Amino acid sequence: MGVSENANGLILAMLSSLFIGTSFILKKKGLKRAADHSGTSAGVGGYTYLLEPLWWTGMMTMIVGEIANFVAYVYAPAVLVTPLGALSIIISAVLAHFMLKERLPLMGAVGCIACIVGSVVIVLHAPQEQTPNSVQEIWTLAIEPAFLIYAAATLATVLALVFHFEPRYGQTNILIYLGICSLMGSLTVVSIKAIGIALKLTLEGTSQIAYPQTWFFITVAMICVVTQLNYLNKALDTFNAALVSPIYYVMFTTLTIIASAIMFKDWSGQNASSIASEVCGFITVLSGTIILHATREQETATASGSVTWYGGESTKSIEDAHFITLNNSDYFE
Repeated sequence: MGVSENANGLILAMLSSLFIGTSFILKKKGLKRAADHSGTSAGVGGYTYLLEPLWWTGMMTMIVGEIANFVAYVYAPAVLVTPLGALSIIISAVLAHFMLKERLPLMGAVGCIACIVGSVVIVLHAPQEQTPNSVQEIWTLAIEPAFLIYAAATLATVLALVFHFEPRYGQTNILIYLGICSLMGSLTVVSIKAIGIALKLTLEGTSQIAYPQTWFFITVAMICVVTQLNYLNKALDTFNAALVSPIYYVMFTTLTIIASAIMFKDWSGQNASSIASEVCGFITVLSGTIILHATREQETATASGSVTWYGGESTKSIEDAHFITLNNSDYFE
């Protein structure tokens, strides 16, 4: 039973990464096509992409991927499902190389390989899922002292970040917004997992709708999702997306695995060797993700720089001029 459950979760998590990674490319191609037709890109306020079928295909693909990811948490532990989200980055990077003609540098390929190796290690050593038989069992897990301490510490930290640190450092320290997102995101995942299990049991004939605990988890999930998206948007609006993405992935994934391990006891019954292997695989995935994003940021910075021959004539040869203007201050750093 356990192997079958984990296998279902693994397949769903990989399909989720495939759909989400593909959706990025489809939406980007749709945005480019819409900008070519209208002359106005989304980055300057254009909305013509809403009339582009390819963009909507990408959006629907992403929705399917998110649904698959949601269901994956029902069948497999977060320590298996969450890190596999990095595969969507690999898929989008590879597809961008072939479909969008965006170059994948050597270090980008190294990052992809690191993510794949880490994912394989995690899959080989992942704990077996032990699905509760009712939402009341999940509630019993949620009110155990260990998870109550984690939840209380999380909420206390979020309140401190929101009311004390955000007004003072929110615009200058990226960890403020992303800390709130990641902490609330960890509670979102355990709540969604509880909702998914309740939904699965209901569809199998054991209704969980009448239990107040089901509605409690739904309420918590809604509050956490809204808060999470609000502060993620603030982070993206304030800081460079190439910096936000890897930091958020590392923090969110780490806290999600910790929260799930405490509440659902994912590592219960595993030996030290298996747990150490999972941790090493997780660190390898995180390292590959950071390398991939760092490579993208470097490529963007390189592309944004330009060289103009002195005098403003870009067609001059090097023999005709003695000076050039470098329109990228990062060149000297």
